[in-house]
Amino acid sequence: MKKGIVLLLLLFASSLVAQVQFEAKVSKNSLGINERLRIEFNMNADGDNFVAPAFESSGFRIVGGPSQSVSQSWINGKSTFQKSYIYILLPTQKGQLTIKQASIEINGQIYKTSPVKINVTNAVELPKDPNEAPSISADDNIYLVADISKANPYLNEPITVVYKLYFSYNIGISNWRELNKPKYNDFWSQNIDIKQLKAEDGMFKGERYRYVILRKTVLYPQKSGKLEIEPLSLDIDCQVPTNRRNFWGQPLMVDDSKRVSAGSKVINVKPLPESGKPEDFSGAVGRFDFQVKPSKTVLKNGESFDLNISVVGTGNLKLFTLPKPILPSALEMYDPVHDENVNTPLTGMSGRISDKYTIIPQYKGNYQIKPMSFTYFDLPSGRYKTITSKPITINVMDGPSIASTEKTNPNEVAKTKVEVTKSFAYNKQKTALKSMEKEDFLGSGLFYSLVFLPFLAIPLLIVGKRRKEASDNDVVGNKIKKSNALAKKYLGDAKKHLGHKEPFYIALEKAMHNFLKAKLNIETSEMSKEKISEILQSRSANAETISEFIALTENCEFARYAPSSETAIQLDYDKAVSIISALEKQIK
Repeated sequence: MKKGIVLLLLLFASSLVAQVQFEAKVSKNSLGINERLRIEFNMNADGDNFVAPAFESSGFRIVGGPSQSVSQSWINGKSTFQKSYIYILLPTQKGQLTIKQASIEINGQIYKTSPVKINVTNAVELPKDPNEAPSISADDNIYLVADISKANPYLNEPITVVYKLYFSYNIGISNWRELNKPKYNDFWSQNIDIKQLKAEDGMFKGERYRYVILRKTVLYPQKSGKLEIEPLSLDIDCQVPTNRRNFWGQPLMVDDSKRVSAGSKVINVKPLPESGKPEDFSGAVGRFDFQVKPSKTVLKNGESFDLNISVVGTGNLKLFTLPKPILPSALEMYDPVHDENVNTPLTGMSGRISDKYTIIPQYKGNYQIKPMSFTYFDLPSGRYKTITSKPITINVMDGPSIASTEKTNPNEVAKTKVEVTKSFAYNKQKTALKSMEKEDFLGSGLFYSLVFLPFLAIPLLIVGKRRKEASDNDVVGNKIKKSNALAKKYLGDAKKHLGHKEPFYIALEKAMHNFLKAKLNIETSEMSKEKISEILQSRSANAETISEFIALTENCEFARYAPSSETAIQLDYDKAVSIISALEKQIK
């Protein structure tokens, strides 16, 4: 009896489970790339935690939805329920595309839809209702323009690029996405943050338009000649009016989309004049003030002082090195601490950079730090200008003098010679004699070892051969070993080029990439910032270490074109070693 009741309960429960339906329905299975697709996720029981497929990775983007509909009815005492999630999609590529599974939780159980295959063909001609046809075209009423402040600047003279989106008063812009980001090869670049997009009135092609500033960038050309700025391209969702009118006589709007590009721009960069260029010119362009200040000039024995060398003004502050002081040999100088307090508005860099040297006098006396010179190219006048600091005198009040340390005591010299002689007094005090009789080779231990050694080596050769075959068949393992070796090789190459900026950063970037290929088993084509971050997080890497790794790889491309000191290059190498070591320990 009990077994029968249990069986009935199981059959009842299974019938309830079988009654739950969750499926995906599409408006069509084949469409042109310019057509829209409607997809519904329907269920006959109420559920929670609905998760839609990743449409973008499947080759679609959402242009409408999600919208939700719920219906419930009672017919002859039976209840029917239906709930739907609805999306309108637009394909972004042609071919056989697959919309992946959606999931939802119903009665504590997870249900998933089946994948849906969609065939996307070339664009097709769409039937048009004269009343629903757009009264104006988006093609002739939306423009993307790159305004450049100066087309023929000097080397290291700042220019600005402002990207403006112009659109007609009859068109509404709902969304935009970047398709191709502009690349500024051979430029130092800085993007200016735009906190809020604001539509303004302006003139374009002799007519009144509205426009929105999308991006502002400050550029410093790093080489002379013709340099190309690659275009910014956008995919824009917009609304255009139709011939149909609403109750108040206003035109009804329909959704449309347009892809626009600002086009590439060519900048003709003038080299700095050679006439009048001083030998100590380090590339500073702008208008600056130069200062050399010691923290103190009177010291006691064992005290140190700081020598602060700073440049203040407007210009390419981050793109040149400060002059180094020349000191007497009695003043011991340590590597500088570099500090930057620089802002980059649309007009270019302004602020202060400084190097602070810690100096320790070794002997008593007065010492003079020679005057230092700083040369920059003044843009308004078009000439080189040099600022020279005043000489600085350092007075060390007490301590040993140079003359006293140079005196020699004859007794101490003789004592040293005696100690050296004593240290060799006991060499060769004992003799080790060897017998002149030699043991016969035939029948000796060495003879038998050489006879049996080939037989003993046979098992080792068999084991070694099997290991080699296994290693050759391990394609993934061999790739990892090769990438590990390449990472070590390029880190070694980077270390060899510590004094040469461009080959150093090329080798460093390759080392970082090969380390990832070794540890994560991914190809170079998959190395996007988001992909790297996602995989490293899944392998238990520290978030701060991930951020430092990505920042360093991005900095390699920038640093190849921006001036860098030997200290900065050494710091980047040390940072790479530290990051790779940390990831070695963290990745599981």
